[in-house]
Amino acid sequence: MGKRCDDLELSINIGGKSFKNPVMVASGTFGFAEEYASYMNINEIGAVITKGITLKPTYGNPPPRIYESHGGILNSIGLQNPGIQEFIADKLPYLRTLKTHVIVNIAGKSLHEFEELAKRLDIEGITGIEVNVSCPNVEDGGIMFGKDPQLIEKITSLVKRSTSKAVIIKLTPETVDIESCARAAANGGADAISLINTIVGMAIDIRERKPFFKRVFAGLSGPAIKPIALAMVHRVSKAVNLPIIASGGIITGNDAIEFFMSGAAAVAIGTGNFIYPDCSIRVLNQIKHFLKENGYKSIREIGGISGE
Repeated sequence: MGKRCDDLELSINIGGKSFKNPVMVASGTFGFAEEYASYMNINEIGAVITKGITLKPTYGNPPPRIYESHGGILNSIGLQNPGIQEFIADKLPYLRTLKTHVIVNIAGKSLHEFEELAKRLDIEGITGIEVNVSCPNVEDGGIMFGKDPQLIEKITSLVKRSTSKAVIIKLTPETVDIESCARAAANGGADAISLINTIVGMAIDIRERKPFFKRVFAGLSGPAIKPIALAMVHRVSKAVNLPIIASGGIITGNDAIEFFMSGAAAVAIGTGNFIYPDCSIRVLNQIKHFLKENGYKSIREIGGISGE
């Protein structure tokens, strides 16, 4: 029996691990958690998914990096991070003090890099690894990996053999066949699917008559992409029998409920963290309110009930 919260059964299972509730924070929007500690009790949520980690320090893309769009934001951060060595030495000690699960997002430029990252993170204090095969803001790898089912299966299998942690594959929406990509992750041994990552977009500086971002394209997130995310979660839930961690425009508890009804097992708050630093707690409390108000005892009662 999982932990009860206000007489509601909110626990979920991913990769043989029990999570106290299905609310997480999405990679790239919550730093390494310590940045948000003064705004909320991080231990209340089900898991923290860290900023993406690469083998070597990555300095990211040149500014400007953020553009506010209608119903969302465009970002071109470029996976800026301190690298695996500094992460383990300087960031992981704080994460180990948390009383919730820690999932580390990893990004590699090659099969070897994914394998090496997984091996080095097979250590205490980490519950799972979220494998980023879908970032639109980098020149090497990124979406290229996430569009090729054969590569997805190879990366998944390699990471799975290299770690004892739960393996979560983060898929890109930039594909015409999301089901094949999800099946490839399942065939490779994934414990869960994470989707969606940001959608490729761009902005124009009309005064300068040129693209706003130096790399031209950027990743769109926020409420504007929620209908697309809902559809993809629903499609993937029909294609594979794996837990889905859904993200894409989740700002309120009602948003989260829609994703549960579309087939998601958990939700990850992304852009909402920039609007309300405690957005994940707000969403969790609103989920509880919805369940109580509608006579549900468990989050499982509303899972995947949206129909075909």
